[in-house]
Amino acid sequence: MKAKKYFQILKIGLSCLLASVFLFSCSSSKKIEKLNNEDVMGMLNSQRFVFVAERANPLRGSSRLLTSSYDVTVKKDTLNSYLPYFGRAFQAPFDPTKSPLEFKSYKFSYTISQKNKSDWDVYINPTDISGVQQFVFNIFGN
Repeated sequence: MKAKKYFQILKIGLSCLLASVFLFSCSSSKKIEKLNNEDVMGMLNSQRFVFVAERANPLRGSSRLLTSSYDVTVKKDTLNSYLPYFGRAFQAPFDPTKSPLEFKSYKFSYTISQKNKSDWDVYINPTDISGVQQFVFNIFGN
């Protein structure tokens, strides 16, 4: 008789524990705020955004998840690139510890092309950096 009550109490306790863990995990989930097309277009027109790279797709080999923090920061007067480089360099760098895609540019062209209602292409051509020809950002409304 005592064993039966003990198992009932244990069953109720485990049920309460599982329910509290489930409810806690549901309440701590992140809520992502979705931008509308006007917000995205305003950000692109102001020439102020940050691209954070999470994955690299080299020309050879498979896609790689990036473990460090890499980004491209675009401001009206400054382009700051800190991206990894996969491949061969045909010119010896001034600083061998830096990637060819790690630079700061103050002279660049910035062009926006709207593909449809919620898709844009942003073309950035740095003119004061010799090793980089063009950045192309495909931006989607979602």
